[in-house]
Amino acid sequence: MGLVRRGGWGAAIAAPNRQVIALQSDGSAQYTIQAMWTMAREQTNVVTLIASNSRYGILRTELGRHGGSSTGRASATLTSLADPALDWPALAAGYGVPAQRAETGMELTRALGRALVEAGPQLIEMVL
Repeated sequence: MGLVRRGGWGAAIAAPNRQVIALQSDGSAQYTIQAMWTMAREQTNVVTLIASNSRYGILRTELGRHGGSSTGRASATLTSLADPALDWPALAAGYGVPAQRAETGMELTRALGRALVEAGPQLIEMVL
């Protein structure tokens, strides 16, 4: 089993007999959502775990690095992914990737167990 950050489909294509787990946060996944389509088309064995905290964390970090505030109302609104909320299982399904949502540690354990025995790509939204 391989563990990668972001995408994961390249690792799965390079080693098609190995299971790949890709870790991704919801904000950065917005920049790479098209990878879902590639994983579905190529039927890669990638389980994508989306850490879903409903915000663009990297943008908040960059605001701080450049002297801005991430705590003000405007900054919080501009870096939020909560309104409208992203529906990761629906987004994945739209790209042809089966998906599950986990809100507790037990739900994540069960979802990951199911995903690891299935062939092809899977997505699990981990609600934080």
